[in-house]
Amino acid sequence: MNIKIKSADEIIKMRSAGHAAMKVLKMIEPSVRAGITTDELNTICHDYIVNDLKAIPAPLNYQGFPKSICTSLNHVICHGIPSERKLKKSDIINIDVTVIKDGYHGDCSKMFGVGKVGVLEQRLMRVSHECMVKGIEMVKPGVSLGDIGHAIQVHAEKNGFSIVREYCGHGIGKDFHESPQVLHYGTPGTGLVLQEGMTFTIEPMVNAGRKEARILADGWTVVTRDHKASAQWEHTVLVTKDGYEALTCLPGDEL
Repeated sequence: MNIKIKSADEIIKMRSAGHAAMKVLKMIEPSVRAGITTDELNTICHDYIVNDLKAIPAPLNYQGFPKSICTSLNHVICHGIPSERKLKKSDIINIDVTVIKDGYHGDCSKMFGVGKVGVLEQRLMRVSHECMVKGIEMVKPGVSLGDIGHAIQVHAEKNGFSIVREYCGHGIGKDFHESPQVLHYGTPGTGLVLQEGMTFTIEPMVNAGRKEARILADGWTVVTRDHKASAQWEHTVLVTKDGYEALTCLPGDEL
């Protein structure tokens, strides 16, 4: 496993890329409303990334992905392709943004509710966010990835939800996806032990029903097998000397 420990200069660039990615999510929030299509959201984000941030939308043409962001609605777990589908009241949607700035990647996502969202969906979005935060807050040198995955899994299952197994967080830097894989379930004391300078994403996918997933015919869109809702949040995280820094948190923001 080739783990890339980031230098001080690389961390500065990754922080810049991370902040840029989060700026996109903040920018798009007022546009997430009933009646807009996910392709329109994609266009707004693409233009902002390229023209305002002077950055590159990493998903566009990545292994053939056709759009600049991922939009995952309701029972879509991840990798939803923006389309002519219009948002409607009660939808929940994850918008996943990755940008390349000065050669480095920043990757984050968040959930949005459209209009009045159901009680179950509200709780799912809240618990999935709590799962991400619990995982991030464990990050420090000496902690194992199994510790982090276990904490996330326990919180989801305690609340009656399940963790998707097939998709996980990942190392990130000059490359979109680097080692290690960051599972959102696991056994304490197992797996890679964290070191200062590692950078990776924590992005638990939490299902309201069963954990099983399947990929649609487009080769990208991942949905729950039981068609129950799914939610996900994501930050890019740096292991610091005595803890962590969420590189996709803007100054003054909380996790």
